[in-house]
Parts: sequence; C-alpha cells; structure tokens
Amino acid sequence: MNQRSDVQTLTVRAVTLIGVPSDTGASRLGAAMGPDAFRVAQLGPTLQRLGIDVQDIGNIAGPPNSQGDRLDGLRNLDECVRWNRGAHDAVTAALRDGRLPIMLGGDHHLAIGSISAVARHCRARGKRLRILWLDAHSDCNTPEISPSGNIHGMPVASLCGFGPDSLTGLSDVVPAIRPGELCQIGLRSVDDAEKQMIRRLGIEVYDMRAIDELGMRETMRRALEGVAGGDVHLHVSFDVDFLDPEIAPGTGTTVRGGANYREAQLCMEMIADTGRMGSLDIVELNPALDLRNQTAELVVDLTESLFGKSTLAVGHGVH
Repeated sequence: MNQRSDVQTLTVRAVTLIGVPSDTGASRLGAAMGPDAFRVAQLGPTLQRLGIDVQDIGNIAGPPNSQGDRLDGLRNLDECVRWNRGAHDAVTAALRDGRLPIMLGGDHHLAIGSISAVARHCRARGKRLRILWLDAHSDCNTPEISPSGNIHGMPVASLCGFGPDSLTGLSDVVPAIRPGELCQIGLRSVDDAEKQMIRRLGIEVYDMRAIDELGMRETMRRALEGVAGGDVHLHVSFDVDFLDPEIAPGTGTTVRGGANYREAQLCMEMIADTGRMGSLDIVELNPALDLRNQTAELVVDLTESLFGKSTLAVGHGVH
C-alpha cells in the first residue's frame, strides 16, 4: 500500500540560477568561488534532465572583499549592503517572471537580500511564507553581540529587524519576516547570546540533538506541517555546513556532527514532496577547502532531490 498518498506533484518548470560571488560576510576567503564550482558540478544540466527550464544569468557584479577592520561592530558593511541589494534585485526579477530563483552563494549573509525579496513577493501576492534554514549555525548575532563582526553570522537577526537599517530595510517593511515564519534545522554551534536571541524571538529550532532523538523524518514532518497548502511559498536556505564535514568538507565553518548523506537526502525529498518550494539559497561552498569538488557535486545531488528525484520508488518500504 502506498503510504505517501499526500505527496504533492512538484510543479517547478522554470528556474533561474543567480550567481552571487561574495565572501564579504565571512572571515575566510573562498566562498566567492562557490557559484562557478556549482556550475562545474553541472547543476544546470542536472536540473535540465529533470525537465526543468534552466536560465543561468551568470554572476552578478559587486565589490571585492576589502577584508576591512571591524567598524561599529561590523566588518565590510558597505560591501555587504551592495551585494545584498544585487541579490535582492535579481531574486525579485526572477519571481516577477514566474521563475524559481536559485541564489548560488557566496556566504550566508546574502540571504538577507534574497529572503527580503521573497518576503516582499509573498506580501504582494497574499502568500504565506515558510522558511527552512538548514545550517549548523543560528546566524542570530547582532553587531552588539557578535564575537567576530562577520555579517554571515547575522542574517536571521537582520531579517527579524535587528541590525543596521541598510540591511534590515531591504524589504518593503521592517522586519522583513516574522520569527514564526522561520524554522531552523541542524543547528549545533550557537553562541550563548544567540541562544538568548532565539528564545526572545521564539524561533522554531530542531538542533542536531532533536534530530537524533526524533529522527529526520519526524523532524521534517513537524517543520513542514501545513506547508502543502496552495497559499504557501516555501523558501529553503541551504548552508553547506548543515552537512557533516566528513561528506562535505568544502565550507569555511565546518562543525562535526551534521546531517549525514541519508538524513540530508530524506530532508530534501520531504521538501520536494510538499510541491511548495518557491525559492532556494545554496550558500557557503568554499572550493578552496574542498576535495576535487566533491562537496559541490554532493550539493548538486541533493538539489536534484529537492526538485523531485527520489532515491526509492514511491511507496516501497515506507511505513
């Protein structure tokens, strides 16, 4: 008997690849090479084989990483703002054209721009927004509490209205998102001040202990509850360090004990089952730290599952 009768048909037929080659939000150089590493790993052709119309607009332009000193609690603020504006505008254009934007980072500070654009899109069309944040880190720092001043540790706080106006104001309202729209999965490296911020905001979190106790299937069932409705826009912000570094070494902020291959595949397959994914970030790939592009190739494999390729035939051995 097929136990997955509630599975939706993924209706994505057109995607736009948006390269955003910036590591200005991070302390280590290299994530700027991420978009081209995904292309070397054949992301576009892989999606085309699934029958998807793939438009690759190339890499948007922006300032170099100045590796500047910390100023008012932040490093490289001006550069980060310019990159996020570019990401915002490119994602907005793709959504306006009825295409699913895939933002290829770059480091995770770029999600401020992409999600601000998605939130604006959802408000304009009366859609409910649900964001899955797949990450080892909570990214809930603010300039006042950040140990490093690196903006890639601040996008969640910025999207929730904490931080400089030039970042929090990229959407049409502040805050760009409500904390209840966000669910974080895979956390295992969270600063004490960030823990307080998470509690203050009331963000839904499934850290790796929760995944160990519940299992990935139950974790994702809870995270995706209510998403299958037709008025929901599901955004996935996928940080490569969500994965265990044994299978994904090519990232600048590895933390042991992340999702293994099958857990990650199940996560992606259950997202695909909803049929509601409307936008995607893939960030923090650092080819300079990778081994023969294996992390990029793994992420392409997982992205294929996000767009509906199942490891097993539907209904076989599912209880």
